[in-house]
Amino acid sequence: MNIIINPPKFAWPSILQRPAFDTVSLQKTVREILDDVKENGDHAIIELTQQYDNVLLKDFEFDEVELMNAEADTPSALKKAIIQAAENIEKFHASQITLPEIIETIPGVQCWRKSVGIEKVGIYIPGGTAPLFSTVLMLGIPAKLAGCKQIVLCSPPNVEGKLHPAIIYAAKLVGVTHIYKIGGVQAIAAMAYGTRTVPKVNKIFGPGNRYVTCAKQLVQEDGIAIDMPAGPSEVCVYADDSAHAYFVAADLLSQAEHGADSQVILVSSSEVFVNKVNIELEKQLELLSRKDIAAKALQNSKAIIVEDLKDAIDIINEYAPEHLILACNDPMSVGNKIINAGSIFLGNYSPESAGDYASGTNHTLPTNGYAKAYSGISVDSFVKKITFQKLSKQGLLNIANTVELMAEAEGLDAHKNAITIRVNHLKK
Repeated sequence: MNIIINPPKFAWPSILQRPAFDTVSLQKTVREILDDVKENGDHAIIELTQQYDNVLLKDFEFDEVELMNAEADTPSALKKAIIQAAENIEKFHASQITLPEIIETIPGVQCWRKSVGIEKVGIYIPGGTAPLFSTVLMLGIPAKLAGCKQIVLCSPPNVEGKLHPAIIYAAKLVGVTHIYKIGGVQAIAAMAYGTRTVPKVNKIFGPGNRYVTCAKQLVQEDGIAIDMPAGPSEVCVYADDSAHAYFVAADLLSQAEHGADSQVILVSSSEVFVNKVNIELEKQLELLSRKDIAAKALQNSKAIIVEDLKDAIDIINEYAPEHLILACNDPMSVGNKIINAGSIFLGNYSPESAGDYASGTNHTLPTNGYAKAYSGISVDSFVKKITFQKLSKQGLLNIANTVELMAEAEGLDAHKNAITIRVNHLKK
């Protein structure tokens, strides 16, 4: 990792920049694929799957036989692990469901809000270098809890035209209604616009590479809602002298192995500790099956040495990391000062891996600094909030003068008349 010592504040934005890429050419390529699927539907998906996934599929929807085979091919121990993770995730997310509370704003005027599940949602599950069946749990469970009637899953097939069996097992477990072997931009297009085979959805969820992220942002311009503009994964670790260098190195590498465009940041006030972490990184990197990917990610990564805790907190809030690990004394106190982060992991024994899989919180989180304005996925992400109001006769009379005066001042006579006519009727 590149070590930066006590950088001045004016340099923070450039130091904390994420890996850059050519967005103009990216958008052009992605828009061409989106338009192709929009115009040519299933035929375009077949051709694009052959082009990008190196497999010719005549039928990309799963049938019952494939579903049964996938369940049989998932090892029993892995099934048990998936079930335990699902139970934890469901328990945490179920606590987010609230019943409508009727508020009487003035005597006779009642207002309340009701959560209604988005009818049709699409979930994209990366399946290229790493089949993220854990993401099926993170998206499918809150969708089901929210009451979504149709949950459409798309994931890229391998060269044999198959999905990882654990993806299918997890999808059945959480109640996914449709499963398709479609990846990349063409998957986002299929769910956004609909084809003869794939139903059009109202909102699209799920992480992906820069192409998938760009596709989600572009279909949003066409009126399709998305969860968030999530891109390459990232982690920031704040560590003081109470941390373990080998723990911190393992946490940094666990994020770096996601992809070559991932980024990891270490913030510390101890140059000695940072050097220990760098030594550990070299040792542990050699043992990883994805060491080439992790090594490339480390090239985009930095260790920033700051003067004190205040500077550390300020630089973390400026970076707004997707994942933040606080490996320090009194992590709760430090965590309470963080205002920009997707998910925070407190203490030496709270690795990000726990949240990625099974602690219960959601791992679909805002990246690229979007944690300054976006939250991670929750049950709320899968619902619409509809407000209700009910006025009694006396309630209308109690509020009538206020509404009439305001409508008249805005020059909206019809608004005023809608009140006045009723008031005159009640006074007869």
